[in-house]
Amino acid sequence: MHSHHLDTWELPAWALEVVEEWDDAEADDEARMQLAIDLASCNIAEGTGGPFGAAVFDRVSGRLVSIGVNAVVPSNCSHAHAEMMALARAQRDLGTYDLGTAGMEHELVTSCEPCAMCLGAVPWSGVRRVVCGATDDDARAIGFDEGDRAPDWQESLQSRGIEVVTSVCRAAARDVFQQYVDADGSIYNSRES
Repeated sequence: MHSHHLDTWELPAWALEVVEEWDDAEADDEARMQLAIDLASCNIAEGTGGPFGAAVFDRVSGRLVSIGVNAVVPSNCSHAHAEMMALARAQRDLGTYDLGTAGMEHELVTSCEPCAMCLGAVPWSGVRRVVCGATDDDARAIGFDEGDRAPDWQESLQSRGIEVVTSVCRAAARDVFQQYVDADGSIYNSRES
């Protein structure tokens, strides 16, 4: 039994400072992606989880609603991915399971294309736009098992009215994976044969 572990959706203490410092409602996709990448990089540097970061923004006001970092290992929870955390925290804080309900329009910005689990959560979350940094191939290249995703996943989301933008700041997002490898980060749950 561990003396302490994170609750599934609990942010590490350092992450709260990142949120407090963010005040750029005018930020473009690249600036928002840099926030997600910074979260992933800090998560490695602080030893608090895997190389993934995500954030939910209000598309109209540009307000940062929530953030998430990968917390699989410290929380002992396989679904504590950055996207899942960011979405769950946004829903909790806004008091709704539907981030696209009347009068709301939100987007998910994630440092890497979503794995099969996170991809499945996107339509149910209600977000209307997903912005991705590193690619599925980038994550697989360092050994992560991203699960079985349909090759036409982007078109599938778009057919549901969810805009998809990929490879935003891809090189910087991919660099975080190398940072993780250099830090001897755990490649957990990798069962690809």
